[in-house]
Amino acid sequence: MPKVSIIVPVYNVEKYLEKCLSSLINQTLEDIEIICINDGSKDSSAQILEKFAQKDSRIKVLTQQNQGISATRNNGITAATGEYLGFVDSDDWVDLDYFEKLYNTAKQHDCDLACAGFKRCGKIKSSTRKSFKEIKIYTDINDKVRADNLPEHNYLWNKIYRRSKWNFEFPVGRIFEDMAILITILFTLEKMVTVPNTYYNYRKTPNSIITQQSSKSKKDFMRAKQELYSYAEEHNIELFNRKGFNKKEVYKIGALTVLKIYHYEDIIKFKLFGFIPILTKTE
Repeated sequence: MPKVSIIVPVYNVEKYLEKCLSSLINQTLEDIEIICINDGSKDSSAQILEKFAQKDSRIKVLTQQNQGISATRNNGITAATGEYLGFVDSDDWVDLDYFEKLYNTAKQHDCDLACAGFKRCGKIKSSTRKSFKEIKIYTDINDKVRADNLPEHNYLWNKIYRRSKWNFEFPVGRIFEDMAILITILFTLEKMVTVPNTYYNYRKTPNSIITQQSSKSKKDFMRAKQELYSYAEEHNIELFNRKGFNKKEVYKIGALTVLKIYHYEDIIKFKLFGFIPILTKTE
């Protein structure tokens, strides 16, 4: 049994895939399996996967017709044999000690869930969005929600999960699937530990799901958010920041970002050049 099964959904990411896979095969935790599911890619992603699989036997490549990220993750979990599950999006990467620190900390404290910090990485600069100062164990659901900063940070990928306790399925055919399921995971898995000084690196790209403004994207976002709030109310979970993010407007002159406007449930925030706060007003 590998210590960690890493699930990597792959769809048309030829530009970023090598960096993602390199960060995984060079992990300081060697006893892992890397399950890459090619979800019907039309670019050279399949060839890149084959090249890496030939040089590292820990990589298992599954191929399927396009089913979307939720079904792809579900299929990866079905194939997993590791003690813990980890999820890495194929355009992201992790620090080289990431899975070793999460696994060792989870095992040392007999935890079902270990949570790390993460950074958002753009073309020009990177910023730390979540960072933990110490190893700390949480069992109360409200403490777990506060530590993980729900509902603002509904991210699956900066954590590992004990596979024997995993009894969840991602909603097929939808995006923002993390938001729809994460609070259920935190409620169900008993012990969570925070892990400092290692990071998941999330790549912000123009084509990422979070930046999409399609009607389906908006519909799925609102549905997932309502499910999150309904689950919290049903199980008496206090969400400490209910000013959920709704949308973002970006204004540019050429390639230069001049202004970003963030719309929350009851406030609007204006940031000059995307990062300098200049105004907050009531929605």
